[in-house]
Amino acid sequence: MIDKYINSVIQRDCLEVMRNIPDESVDITFADPPFNLKKKYNGYKDNKEFNTYLKWCKCWIYEMVRITKSTGSIFVHNIPKWLTYYSDILNEIAYFKHWIAWDAPTSPMGKMLQPSHYGVLFYAKDREKLKFYEIRHPHKRDRRTGYLQKDYGGKKSSLHPFGPLVSDVWTDIHRIKHNKYRDDHPCQLPIHLLERIILMSTDEGDIVLDPFVGTGTTAIAAKRLGRKYIGFDIDKNYISIAEKHLLQEIIKSRIGNVWVSFFLNEVVTIRDKDWKELSKYYSLPKSNKEIDYTKIELKNKSEIILHINNGGDKAEKRNNRIQQTLFKQKEELL
Repeated sequence: MIDKYINSVIQRDCLEVMRNIPDESVDITFADPPFNLKKKYNGYKDNKEFNTYLKWCKCWIYEMVRITKSTGSIFVHNIPKWLTYYSDILNEIAYFKHWIAWDAPTSPMGKMLQPSHYGVLFYAKDREKLKFYEIRHPHKRDRRTGYLQKDYGGKKSSLHPFGPLVSDVWTDIHRIKHNKYRDDHPCQLPIHLLERIILMSTDEGDIVLDPFVGTGTTAIAAKRLGRKYIGFDIDKNYISIAEKHLLQEIIKSRIGNVWVSFFLNEVVTIRDKDWKELSKYYSLPKSNKEIDYTKIELKNKSEIILHINNGGDKAEKRNNRIQQTLFKQKEELL
């Protein structure tokens, strides 16, 4: 039943489709639902009555948990106001792991503290069977001197060459602020935010499902990392944009056999368990203390980045060209 949805984004109401998906069929589910703040979506009115909105949310949250495997995770992104209600629903049917605070300041709204983060609820379907990998991000450095911003004192000898383990507060991923980088969508997330979540909770070939896929961010991240994807959205225009993006994307976000997340030609997220293999591609200092003032670098960065930007494997590029031709023919028929 689920095979016909794999590696596709579909214009349908997510509830209609998810109800046809068998129990425990996907590895993780991620949702970034409408915020009910009167945002301007194309095919959806973002102004439901309070209780109607929550009743609707309960329906798709229940479906997300039902179709997620026992080893899988459930992630829901939103503003803190709604996450407090979502957690009440999720606490009945899943197991709380984390409230990830994504540092993303917004404009002052008056008579309240300035909103400065979005949240991502992270729940396990079964906490004993949960698939989870610790992840790392690069050390933060002073732009002028290159020294580490954090003072590790007498513990510099134990510094990890790449960077610290990621906590539940993410300050190193920024919102998409410039229109030239945005699609025609009011709530577009950065792709490397989803890549971090996917690296943390899945393996190559796992299935990632997003019931509000919008212009395809979750699906793009999954494809880049060699995962399978399923996406639904009620808006025809968003799905069209997502399909075009996906035809241009290649399975490419890796160094050697190690899956990583790139942003601006830098590796920004790795799995801790992969460091031994990944370290072979880096020039490392003789002493970890040198990391305090010396950033590690990829040995063949120009070749690696060229491979990433050129799209990786020839076979995958050829397959994508075929798909692009088929998609163009489909558009002409419509």
